[in-house]
Amino acid sequence: MKTILKIEEWAQFLAGIYFFAQLDVAWWWFLVLILTPDIGMLGYLHNTKTGAITYNMLHHKGIAIAVVVIGYASAIPWLLLVGIILFSHAALDRALGYGLKYSDDFKHTHLGNMGTN
Repeated sequence: MKTILKIEEWAQFLAGIYFFAQLDVAWWWFLVLILTPDIGMLGYLHNTKTGAITYNMLHHKGIAIAVVVIGYASAIPWLLLVGIILFSHAALDRALGYGLKYSDDFKHTHLGNMGTN
């Protein structure tokens, strides 16, 4: 099952690349921006609960899709770009085994404990 889920996440990541390519933005911006959602880890400087909240907000595909829809419906290109990056990053993270965080420990994710899955 883990293999099937990882294939699904890689497919979503590729879809994110496809949708990014439809934007009028230089391709190298994808490489520059793809890791920016990890800024959510800064919440861990305060504590694990805050860290989990800030990390999960920037790694939640539902939020990413909402940003894409708002950006598209409002014809705001930069907002559409942000949503595509958020979605692509979340898919990439999950394909690599990183999941949404529980508030007790950074390594405790919805995919299991990092390093043991």
